[in-house]
Amino acid sequence: MKNGERRNGKTMPPGTTGKKVKFEAFGEEMLDKKVSQSGNSGRIYLPPDWVGHHVKIIRVD
Repeated sequence: MKNGERRNGKTMPPGTTGKKVKFEAFGEEMLDKKVSQSGNSGRIYLPPDWVGHHVKIIRVD
């Protein structure tokens, strides 16, 4: 799939292949959250004790 093409009715951002890949990650905690709308962007709320820690975000759908 080329950049700017549509997949599932959505335009794919530049640099996106549209293929699923497998990730292996090690960490302390994991949350399953839904991204909410925030102006022209998305937002995920995390626990306050996570402030200042390094996190990784993986889009699964």
